[in-house]
Amino acid sequence: IIVFTFFSHPLLAEIEVGSSEFFAAQREMIERKPSIKRCYNLWYDKLIRDAETVADNQREAPAVELGSGSSYVRTRYPNIITSDIEKGDVDVVFDGRSLPFADESVKALLLIHVFHHIPDVEAFLREAVRVLVPGGVVSMVDETHTPFARLFFSKFHPERYDDKTSS
Repeated sequence: IIVFTFFSHPLLAEIEVGSSEFFAAQREMIERKPSIKRCYNLWYDKLIRDAETVADNQREAPAVELGSGSSYVRTRYPNIITSDIEKGDVDVVFDGRSLPFADESVKALLLIHVFHHIPDVEAFLREAVRVLVPGGVVSMVDETHTPFARLFFSKFHPERYDDKTSS
């Protein structure tokens, strides 16, 4: 129910999802709600640890977060490249099906609640293989498609929820 409180908070009411205002309000909500902030901190700390598992000679390559939105990740990992399909407060705007990075140039791709939004997972994974350094990492936190998730995300999540794929 923590997430319901997060998404129903007055700061986010009547703000267009994906707008700069939404991302600013979202970041403020994370900062104001200790339980939500703790979740994000735990998730990011785990993903960042995963990113650091690359070989020593690959450690200087950048890590990229897809779907950064409010770019809260910078509070934990200031050197990350943030991205989204909307401008918000990110470094780069792009679609996960076409990553704007050179071959073998990224040590990690990090995603929190983003993978299920990628319309062509195969294209994303091909791009991930292309841009990751040898031994690079894709690390993510995402939903599972349980009866509770279907109910919760269809009723309380501000973005469309559809657990059916076209392929």
